[in-house]
Amino acid sequence: MESADESFERLEVWRGSHALSIQIYRHLADCRDWGFKDQITRSANSISDNIAEGAERTGKAEFKQFLGYAKGSAGETRSQMLRAIALSYVASDTGLVLVAELREISRMIHGLIKSLDR
Repeated sequence: MESADESFERLEVWRGSHALSIQIYRHLADCRDWGFKDQITRSANSISDNIAEGAERTGKAEFKQFLGYAKGSAGETRSQMLRAIALSYVASDTGLVLVAELREISRMIHGLIKSLDR
């Protein structure tokens, strides 16, 4: 958990997931499947938003709970990105880079959860 002078913006995993959600918006800017676009951008936003909300809570247990939500959202977003590739909404090479970034974010969230157990 962070000290009072630190905030979620200093967390590498928050910065990475925040940047990733912006990338997803940009890569899907021209997507006309509004339902799909809404769902994937919501789940991508949920990763960094849950990290931020958990970090702003008062206890480790709450932070871990919100990190769990963020990790779930990373999995959901990864699944949707694979669908976006299959539907040619995103170029395969671009989409696979985003999938790899989502896997790394999931790994980082897992590591942060484990560090809170120590």
